[in-house]
Amino acid sequence: MKRLVISLITIFAVCMSAKVYAAAVIKIDGSSTVYPITEAVAEEFQKVEKGKTKVTVGISGTGGGFKKFCNGETDISDASRPIKPSEVDLCKKNKIEYIELPVAYDGLAVMVNPKNNWVDYLTVKELKKIWEPAAQGKITKWNQIRSNWPDKEIHLFGPGVDSGTFDYFTEAINGKGGASRGDFTASEDDNVLVQGIATDTLSLGFFGVAYYEHNKDRLKLVPIDDENDTNGKGPVLPEYDNVVKGTYQPLARPIFIYVNKKSADKPEVKRFVEFYMKKGAELSKEVGYIALPEKAYPLGLDRFEKRLAGSVFGGHGATVGVKIEDLLQKEGK
Repeated sequence: MKRLVISLITIFAVCMSAKVYAAAVIKIDGSSTVYPITEAVAEEFQKVEKGKTKVTVGISGTGGGFKKFCNGETDISDASRPIKPSEVDLCKKNKIEYIELPVAYDGLAVMVNPKNNWVDYLTVKELKKIWEPAAQGKITKWNQIRSNWPDKEIHLFGPGVDSGTFDYFTEAINGKGGASRGDFTASEDDNVLVQGIATDTLSLGFFGVAYYEHNKDRLKLVPIDDENDTNGKGPVLPEYDNVVKGTYQPLARPIFIYVNKKSADKPEVKRFVEFYMKKGAELSKEVGYIALPEKAYPLGLDRFEKRLAGSVFGGHGATVGVKIEDLLQKEGK
C-alpha cells in the first residue's frame, strides 16, 4: 500500500511538472507569401525561448487564414493584402479585435519557363488581356498577345482564390479583386506553381518574388511595363529600388501580420511580436523579401505596444505616394 501511494505521488508530480513546463503554443496561419518571413522569425524566436514556446505556422492562404483568425482559431494571421470588409465584419461578429502590422514589401513576380525565348517583357494591358474574365476560352495562344509570338497554347499558373496574392494581382491588373479567368492551374502553395512553370515551356504564372529568388535557376523573370509616361522607366523588374521607390507598379505591395488583440496580452505572443518587429527587417532580407523603411518597424512596435486596433490601409494594399511610416501613425478603423 505504501509503495502504491508513493507511485501515485510520483505520477502526480510528473504530471504537474509536465503541466508547468509544457511549452506555450502560438498559432499562426494564412498567406503562403508571408510564410517564409514568419517561419524564419518563428525559428529564431524558438531558439531564444529554449523550449518555452512553440510556434506553429500554417499555409491556408490569406483568405483561409482570415477565416480561422476571425473565428478565434489563431493568434496571428499572415496576410499578403489588407483585411477585406467582409473579414472585418466576421471579426466584429465574433468580437475579435486585431492589430495590423506591415512587415515587409513584396513585388509580385511574373514568370515564364527559362526555355521561353520570345517573351522579353509584358505590359499591364497585355497582362489584363491574358488574365481578365473575358479571356477565358478565348485568349489561349501566345500569338494572340503579340502576333510575332508562337502559335502555341499559353499554360497559366497562379495562386488560388483564397490567396491574397490572387486578390491583389486581379485588383491591380483587372481592376477588381477576384476578377479573373478560371481556366488556369491554381494552388495556395507557391512551390506547386514553381514546379508547374519550371517544367512547362509554354507556361506563364505569377507569385511573390521571394519564391522566384529561391528558384531563379528554374524560372525566367519577366519585366513589367506599366506604360505610364511619368514613370519613364520602361519595363522594370521587382528589384529593391523599383519596389521601394514605387517604379514597379502596379505589382508592388506591403505584406502584413494581424495580431488578435486578446492574444497580444499573452506573454508568449507579446514576446513573439516584439521579436518580429525587431528582427523583421533582417530576416525579411534573408528570405528574399524587401524590408520596410527603417523607421517603420519601431512605429509598428509602438502601434503594437499601444494596442492600436483596426486597419489603416483601407483595403488598398500598396498605394503609390503614401508612406508606410505615415500610415502607421494613424489610428485604425
